[in-house]
Amino acid sequence: MPVNKELEGRVFPPTSPYLVGREKVREFSRAVFAQSPLNHDPEAARAAGYADVVAPPTFAVVIQEAGLALLLAAPDTGIDFSRIVHGEQKFTYTRQIVAGDELTAILTVTSIKSLGGNDMITAETAISDATGEHVVTATSVLVMRGTE
Repeated sequence: MPVNKELEGRVFPPTSPYLVGREKVREFSRAVFAQSPLNHDPEAARAAGYADVVAPPTFAVVIQEAGLALLLAAPDTGIDFSRIVHGEQKFTYTRQIVAGDELTAILTVTSIKSLGGNDMITAETAISDATGEHVVTATSVLVMRGTE
């Protein structure tokens, strides 16, 4: 079954707020080999003008995942998770994510294309803080491999 083309333009409900913890930032930083003191040391981060440790740029995927989970779980999408591969990822930041942020994500399916027997689903996840201010938009292209 192909991806439901009517999915394009769908906006999913906001995710539950995610409280960014200092230790989560440190763990993620170690996992991606981010060695800047800004990612590990609250005093270094404060000296640089941040409220707490700064998350590496790819940390936004942690928050984005909740929105993608809504997309992949929706029953009418035609998406077969067993055939999904991650095709592309990018981030557009307004400001850095720091420990203490409470972030909410809203996923929008912006494009569905078929190419070479595969369906490509582009999803933009707008991530905002507790005041409603934009922090980052995470854009993913998911590729649903065609059947052989």
